[in-house]
Amino acid sequence: MPHVEIKCFPGRSEELKAQCAAKVAEDVAATLGCPLTSVSVAIKEVESSAWKSDVWDKQIVVDEKYLYKKPEYTP
Repeated sequence: MPHVEIKCFPGRSEELKAQCAAKVAEDVAATLGCPLTSVSVAIKEVESSAWKSDVWDKQIVVDEKYLYKKPEYTP
């Protein structure tokens, strides 16, 4: 039962977010060998002014050991 959570800046349409979620779900199901019906994807918008405090400091830095794809930027 994989669950994927995507955080991004606001401004993308609901249609674009739905397309992204569908593609991510398909890739996760194919890569991990599970049914597509078992995959869930959430997309949460975070204001750019809150990115460092809410995402970078609380999730990226503290969970660095779990990152299989690390960011190539610093806030």
